Amino acid sequence: MKENIRSADQMVSILLKDPARLDAIKANPSKELPKVADEAKQQTPAYIGDKHVYRMVVGALGLLALLAAVGGIILVAGGKTAPDILVALGSAAVGALAGLLAPSPTGK
Repeated sequence: MKENIRSADQMVSILLKDPARLDAIKANPSKELPKVADEAKQQTPAYIGDKHVYRMVVGALGLLALLAAVGGIILVAGGKTAPDILVALGSAAVGALAGLLAPSPTGK
């Protein structure tokens, strides 16, 4: 079973906030560790680490940027001006893609 990597961070946070839980783990680790792990999994958002959601968002933003660019080119080629909303949507999609695809300063 594949576990969410971030739940380990949540587990550490839970244990550092409550020294009594650390003592309980020291006394009976086989009983207490699964409890803390389950609590950490419940507190961790489900979408974190979900590659399918990430890919769908990147695909949708990429499609929006492409449609805005092609739509703008078609309108300009037809002698019309591109509406401001089309430019805004395309710019927002490209900016969002840049934010999603740029490496995180804390990530490796």
